Amino acid sequence: MKIVYFGTPEIAASQLEAILTAGYDVVAVVTTPDRPAGRGKQMHSSEVKECALKHGLPVLQPEKLKDDAFVEQLRSYNADLFVVVAFRMLPEVIWSMPPKGTINLHASLLPQYRGAAPINHAIINGETETGLTTFILDKEIDTGAMIMQEKVAIGEKMNAGELHDALMNLGNEVIVKTIKMIEEGKVEARSQNSVIEQENLILKPAPKIFKEDCYIDWNKSGKEIYNFVRGLSPYPAAHAKIQNPGGEILDLKIFASEIVPKTAEDDSVFSLKTDQKAYLEVVLKDSYIKILEIQQAGKKAMKIAEFLRGTRVSEDWKLVL
Repeated sequence: MKIVYFGTPEIAASQLEAILTAGYDVVAVVTTPDRPAGRGKQMHSSEVKECALKHGLPVLQPEKLKDDAFVEQLRSYNADLFVVVAFRMLPEVIWSMPPKGTINLHASLLPQYRGAAPINHAIINGETETGLTTFILDKEIDTGAMIMQEKVAIGEKMNAGELHDALMNLGNEVIVKTIKMIEEGKVEARSQNSVIEQENLILKPAPKIFKEDCYIDWNKSGKEIYNFVRGLSPYPAAHAKIQNPGGEILDLKIFASEIVPKTAEDDSVFSLKTDQKAYLEVVLKDSYIKILEIQQAGKKAMKIAEFLRGTRVSEDWKLVL
C-alpha cells in the first residue's frame, strides 16, 4: 500500500517516523514551503521535511494546493492512501484522489473541538480528558466519518505543551493502527453527525488563536484564569500588561500561575501584591493569581523571583485591564 504523507510541525514528523518504522511505503511527503525565521531570517524547513530528507523521501512544497502541476505530480505517485497530520485544509481534487481515501489525525475527541487549536481550547475550558481521533477527510473541516479514538487524561497542572507531547506519543500508535485497519479492510467508520444526535452534544469549537485572543480577562474567576494560562503555555502564551507609576507599560507573557485562596476581603480587586523579592499576585474577585513564570518582551522567560530582581515591581504598579 503506497502512502503520500501531508504534515508540517513536530507532531506530524513524529507520526511520519512511526509510519516509516512500521514498514509502510511512503512514496512522497507534502509539507509547507521553507520560510525565513528567527532574528537572522534564515530559511527554515519544517520538521516534516527534515524527517523526510533523513529517510531519502521525495518532498513536495507547493505554494498553492490547487496548482495543476502539483496535482498532476501527486497523481503520478499512484498512492493508495493519503495521510494528513497537522496540515492545512486540502481541496477536494486532492483528498478525493486516492482509492482508499484520505485520513486525518486530529488532537481531540471529535466531534468536540473541531478547528486549529484543540489542545489549547480543551485545557482553557477545564476539560479533564481529551484524546485523538482518526477520520476520513470530507468537504467540511474536521467533520468526516471517524475511524478510531483514544482518550488521554488531562492532569490538573498539565499545560498545553505537556498535553501536546502526550498526544504526540499516543498518536504514533494510533496512526499506525488506523493504517493497518485500512490495509486489512476492517474500518467501520462512524458518522460524526450520528454521534452528535445520539448523545445530544453541544459542540465546543477550537478556532485558531491569535495574539489578541491571548490577553487575560481579569474579570474571570481564578480557576478560569489559571486554566487560560496553562492552556496557552508555552505557546502562544497568556499575555498581561502592567503599568509603573511613571506610566510605562510592560507587556508580559505568563507561562505558569497558581490559584491562592483569598485571605483579606478588603484587598482591592485588580491590585498587585508583592514583596518585591519572591512573589507577585493579582487580586481577583474570588481569589489571588500567583504568577510563577514570566517573560518580558525582548528578554528570556524566567521564574518570578528572577524577574522581580531585575524589574522592581511594587504595589504602586497597576494592572492594565
